[in-house]
Amino acid sequence: MTSPHDPYVRVRGAREHNLRNADVDIPRDTLTVFTGVSGSGKSSLAFGTIYAEAQRRYFESVAPYARRLIHQVGAPAVGEVTGLPPAVSLEQRRSAPGARSSVGTVTTLSNSLRMLFSRAGDYPEGAERLDSDAFSPNTAAGACPRCHGLGRVHRTSEELLVPDPELSIREGAIAAWPGAWQGKNLRDVLDALGYDVDRPWRELAPADREWILFTDEQPVVTVHPVREAGRIQRPYQGTYTSARRYVMHTFADSKSATLRAKAERFLASEPCPVCGGSRLRPEAMAVTFAGRTIAELAGLALTELAGVLAAAGGDGTARVLTADLLARIGTVTELGLGYLSLDRTAPTLSSGELQRLRLATQLRAGLFGVVYVLDEPSAGLHPADTEALLAVLGRLKEAGNTVFVVEHQMDVVRQADWLVDVGPLAGEHGGRVLHSGPPAGLAGVAESATRRFLFPEEPPPPREVRAPSGWLRLHGVERHNVRGVDAAFPLGVFTAVTGVSGSGKSTLVGQVLAGALADRSGAGPDSGEREEVAAGYARAEGLDAVDRLVQVDQRPIGRTPRSNLATYTGLFDVVRKLFAATPLARERGYRAGRFSFNVTGGRCETCQGEGFVSVELLFLPSTYAPCPDCHGARYNPETLDVTLRGLNIAQVLDLTVESAAGFFAETPAAERSLGTLLDVGLGYLRLGQPATELSGGEAQRIKLAAELQRTRRGHTLYLLDEPTTGLHPADVDVLTRQLHGLVDAGSTVVVVEHDMAVVAGADWVVDLGPGGGDRGGRIVAEGPPVEVARAPGSRTAGYLRAALGLA
Repeated sequence: MTSPHDPYVRVRGAREHNLRNADVDIPRDTLTVFTGVSGSGKSSLAFGTIYAEAQRRYFESVAPYARRLIHQVGAPAVGEVTGLPPAVSLEQRRSAPGARSSVGTVTTLSNSLRMLFSRAGDYPEGAERLDSDAFSPNTAAGACPRCHGLGRVHRTSEELLVPDPELSIREGAIAAWPGAWQGKNLRDVLDALGYDVDRPWRELAPADREWILFTDEQPVVTVHPVREAGRIQRPYQGTYTSARRYVMHTFADSKSATLRAKAERFLASEPCPVCGGSRLRPEAMAVTFAGRTIAELAGLALTELAGVLAAAGGDGTARVLTADLLARIGTVTELGLGYLSLDRTAPTLSSGELQRLRLATQLRAGLFGVVYVLDEPSAGLHPADTEALLAVLGRLKEAGNTVFVVEHQMDVVRQADWLVDVGPLAGEHGGRVLHSGPPAGLAGVAESATRRFLFPEEPPPPREVRAPSGWLRLHGVERHNVRGVDAAFPLGVFTAVTGVSGSGKSTLVGQVLAGALADRSGAGPDSGEREEVAAGYARAEGLDAVDRLVQVDQRPIGRTPRSNLATYTGLFDVVRKLFAATPLARERGYRAGRFSFNVTGGRCETCQGEGFVSVELLFLPSTYAPCPDCHGARYNPETLDVTLRGLNIAQVLDLTVESAAGFFAETPAAERSLGTLLDVGLGYLRLGQPATELSGGEAQRIKLAAELQRTRRGHTLYLLDEPTTGLHPADVDVLTRQLHGLVDAGSTVVVVEHDMAVVAGADWVVDLGPGGGDRGGRIVAEGPPVEVARAPGSRTAGYLRAALGLA
């Protein structure tokens, strides 16, 4: 029997996911870190058990209505949890922010600033006081009617739509048109309308060119297709759409990121002529505070904004509102983000910046006596930024809270009061609590995979640096905060790009370098050296040496639970064919489509193959519960009758990659997919694990595994943005071996990276900084790791010296 004043959270018999009847006692009012290799069960213990039990108790306390939903939402598989206060979860968000999302909306600072202008702003004489919504570009009351609150308008031109006027329409003069049948249809419709599709574009009458590209008319005509050998094509009614209309419609409405990106190439963006880029209506722009409009204040760096607000003065209302704003801004600047402005759009932020903005918002809540459960808060952070994070976590604890952190960063682990190490390995080879106590106690746990990284005996011997086979150079890079930079990337080696969050790493590599390589096919006769201001650089050299670009990012592999590991890698096609070839499936006439949960026939129609149904909680956000008919299996009973070596299709999807590798050992097509997933350290994932449950790092490694399956031809350049995010140091070793293997096979690898162990093992380092935002964007140092480690003025150098074991 535990005392009501027991200072421990005690967990008994935890069996969630791969946990094996785990018992653990964790003191409250501490910073406790949960460690273990990816898939070991640490998140199952921290989130799946402790936080889930706190959430269940909350549901139980709010109303009788909610109690009946607990059965549907599900309780964690645990014997007992005692001493558990209310809990707040700060899991990483997997979704990408939209164009309307900004620093102000992510932190909710925009709400406070709008309230300040509404209640305490200086209005023109005779003007009515505006509601706070009128100062938001994201509402109908505030958005500029011309640009709909985006601040920019898009237009196109004949030069953009028809880059080569020497071509005829049949030869593809209108580059903006879609490919395949849709483009052929538009050409045939034009032909039927009486336009000459075989004359060079420049020889067509100006009025005809104008109508073809820009008309808003959509005439319908009968098209008589040219008969092709062996094919009979009947006349059909075809509708014409102008090139501008097609591009605008695709850019605005297409759900395909690829199609939108293609359409954007034919558009020029410029500030809105009505609002001048402020995004707001004139009435809102007429209101000022401290002599500035809300758009002007939103454009200031947060440190400057704080100075303006502190000096503003004003009446009681203004003082109360500015004091609240200053306190909120203080939390953000404490995390090293004072260089950001409120109007900075979220898609231009690095993952490290976004993570800390969301954390700052939660920390301002000022709660006392709760358990904060955080999911890898240091993910995507430079070691220098991690120090600021630790200071804020310390403040949370000092305020009377308990902080539970799932973490792989050893610098965070060393600062913990208590350490829970789960393992020893992933999946069915993990799930045990190996250590629960002060971090120093882990030194005596021989089977812990974390021990050798927390207590390194000596740094690894320096690796011999490879010699470059050539160079790729970008001159005059101008994008975001990267200004006037000349960058050089060696070919045939492993390059790490480093720097604090916001220093310009992702801009230089993910946008400018990737853009240069992606655009080189349209460079003309000399694609190795050309002018390209629009892409963010003045001149590029060496592009011809790269035959293929592979950009492996952390965007989700799918946005719905229907997309999963098996579907993305193509493994599911193999599995469905194997099931269709079983005796019972052949006897019943089931084809491979029967075993897809995305189409009618074999799936459960109650949940339409999702395995879950939405549960409305009225006053709370809706949640998901297992389907009452298929209980999460996704298929109907008839489909589940069919088995392959004793397992039905749902059970196969529930296998981990490691288990599936044994199960499909005699199937070469499946073996290759599973082998590459094991090679990048994903053996613990389930084949049917929904894309929505995968971290950014896991999604990136799945993409890398899919790429590794392909036959490589020519010189390939691989770009990866923080590939070690969310990885235990033991898993980092596995991944870096694969990346170095790509270089040994003749490819080039460029990674944006914060893990100093990875940087120390690189052949070449490009360090950006020295700070973030306007204080960054310069190349501070470049060269082999040993040279960069000694570079003056680099915030990376000291941490790299430690990783290399240099004095």
